[in-house]
Amino acid sequence: MIGKDIEKLIKIISKLPSLGPRSSRRIVLHLLKKKDSSMQPLIEALSSISQNIKTCEICGNYDTASPCSICSSDKKLSDILCVVQDVSDLWAMEKVSSFNGRYHVLGGVLSALDGVAPEDLNIENLLYRIKKEGINEVILALPATVDGQITAHYLLSKLKEVNVNVTTLAQGIPMGAELDYMDEGTLQLAFSSRKAL
Repeated sequence: MIGKDIEKLIKIISKLPSLGPRSSRRIVLHLLKKKDSSMQPLIEALSSISQNIKTCEICGNYDTASPCSICSSDKKLSDILCVVQDVSDLWAMEKVSSFNGRYHVLGGVLSALDGVAPEDLNIENLLYRIKKEGINEVILALPATVDGQITAHYLLSKLKEVNVNVTTLAQGIPMGAELDYMDEGTLQLAFSSRKAL
């Protein structure tokens, strides 16, 4: 019989994406066996993040400061903006290091089934940023799903009102795929092959 506290930890971990009860039990067992080298650093990291994490007021990224390190960087091009669905997509793009501009996190995609309307997404702030920051190019790096494409078409109609070049990621992203599951080579090819809309 498993103790109540251990069972509670297993249930909490099993709620994380891609983890079920079996994987959660293995993780908890590993943490219990390696308390000093695994559990204690994890507790400290979670505690620190819980107290210090912020959502960037400019792009929507997570960081310990707002504006985030990407928006504050002098090394990032300030006239190119890559629009992504979620922070996980931003992190996937940063891992590749093929893109040297800034980002804008929409916070989702339009979805009639899920009840996500344009006002539920970070679209007004996107239009404001394009005007305020003098953006020359907007790259739509949205998922190759039906909802992602509907969102891209909606954004394209809105972006025609502001004088900006609009491109989208091209080859390498298969239909129905999520960006945070793509490998670095696929994302790099998609960036280098982007096309105008």
